[in-house]
Amino acid sequence: MKIIAIGDIHGRPIWKKIIAENPDADIFIFIGDYFDSFSIPGENQINNFLEIMKFSEDNPGKVINLIGNHDHHYFPEIGNTGTSGFQADKCFIIGHAIQQYRNKLQMAYQYNNFLFTHAGLSAMWLNHILGENWKLEDGQTYADLINDIWKYKPAAFIFYGRDPYGNDKYQTPIWIRPQALMYAAACFKRHIIQIVGHTQQNQIDIHGKATGGRYYFIDTLGTSGEYLVINNNEITTQKIQHENL
Repeated sequence: MKIIAIGDIHGRPIWKKIIAENPDADIFIFIGDYFDSFSIPGENQINNFLEIMKFSEDNPGKVINLIGNHDHHYFPEIGNTGTSGFQADKCFIIGHAIQQYRNKLQMAYQYNNFLFTHAGLSAMWLNHILGENWKLEDGQTYADLINDIWKYKPAAFIFYGRDPYGNDKYQTPIWIRPQALMYAAACFKRHIIQIVGHTQQNQIDIHGKATGGRYYFIDTLGTSGEYLVINNNEITTQKIQHENL
């Protein structure tokens, strides 16, 4: 099984080259944040999102489209939550595009012990939402649990906590920052490896002592141009040259 995990898009068409370079991949995972670029026009962001959705339609079962914080506020039941970058002049058309492909968007995906979300799963957030006695049902994955919360409690993913940057152990899976995540998910370390975007990195650190091989932060398309490859459970990175961003 070969999985390609693609970091925060923000309107960039770079994903097309990543896909072209990996014709043997079994699954492509977009980590979310299709919108809200400060350098790419809104119309281009929308068209890029529609192209990603068309690619997903044309490759059933092969593409996973996760939701990021810069997508969440365009869902009609959420609306403008004050997130930086929100495009008030484009919110109607972006919201329409999201609604059109809503059934192709999800909060989490899990393959074996690899859990993919936009920002990461905090045990404190789960306790806050479900109570401290929650547990996985037989056959249920952490991704199933997160997607069920999204289905029935979409507002549970709105920015939470006092830290304005989101570095809060109770923060949601589309908002939590790496430092808080690694503290708040310590109890999961034996069970899952978390792969997330959301917080821009200079490069994907696959050997870091702090991450311990249990956390991979892949928001690097705008910096090193790297993306994550999981091939038969072996984790590596590949790189798009910066001039092609």
